[in-house]
Amino acid sequence: MSKWNDTLKLYDKLVDQCPDFKRKGKSMIYTSANGYMFSLLNKAGEIGFRLPKPVAAKFMEDYNTGYYYSYGAKMKDYVLVPESLYTNEALLIDFLNQSYAFVMSLPPK
Repeated sequence: MSKWNDTLKLYDKLVDQCPDFKRKGKSMIYTSANGYMFSLLNKAGEIGFRLPKPVAAKFMEDYNTGYYYSYGAKMKDYVLVPESLYTNEALLIDFLNQSYAFVMSLPPK
């Protein structure tokens, strides 16, 4: 089993516990709402959440992580979810729901 497949299983498990949205994509895995993507699983098997700037800054400080990159590009407002949090599903679900709430607060695209 590859890291990407293991992370995909975790990502799907997290999204399945959030009734307001569904996982999208076949090769590029993501969630979106209101015209914005708000979580991603990149080809490196890394998960990123889109968060408001103050929440993102605190997340990066609290969990010793940084910005999220996909296809070599820094993703605006995204934080890299560190693998050390992969076992804390409740925390990840909370941040995934915060990510959803953030894009729902933006003007629709």
